[in-house]
Amino acid sequence: MQNDETDLKLIALLSENARLPVADLSRRLGIARTTVQARIDRLLARGAIAGFTLRKGPGLRAPVRATALLSIEPRAAAAVVARLKTLPQVETVHTTSGRFDLIVTLGADTTEDLDERLDDIRDAQGVKSSESLIHLSTKIDRAG
Repeated sequence: MQNDETDLKLIALLSENARLPVADLSRRLGIARTTVQARIDRLLARGAIAGFTLRKGPGLRAPVRATALLSIEPRAAAAVVARLKTLPQVETVHTTSGRFDLIVTLGADTTEDLDERLDDIRDAQGVKSSESLIHLSTKIDRAG
């Protein structure tokens, strides 16, 4: 079943603030509270909404952030990902197509800490090469 326009508006509102009360959602969407709750339940059951989570604000986010693009040895993905899981500064790891095999986002409190973590990633067994990109400023952040 596809999401209709109301579902998409509901998802957008919840993306901005997942803690909005159903009554507020109802008022903003112009539909009954029971309808809003039924739609949320249906979206959860279908997997359109995977869950509700906390988005870190500027006071909790690491002040220095980077993306590391990794090329890895054949059949080394599981070991490299296992190593990345041990580094608390690693926030996300994505597989990708193209020149790089993994995209890693990470944050640290200082440039020195970030440099050490990037060295840890580069030195991990199975990593052939890496390229690091330091985040300077955020222009759009829809994910938090």
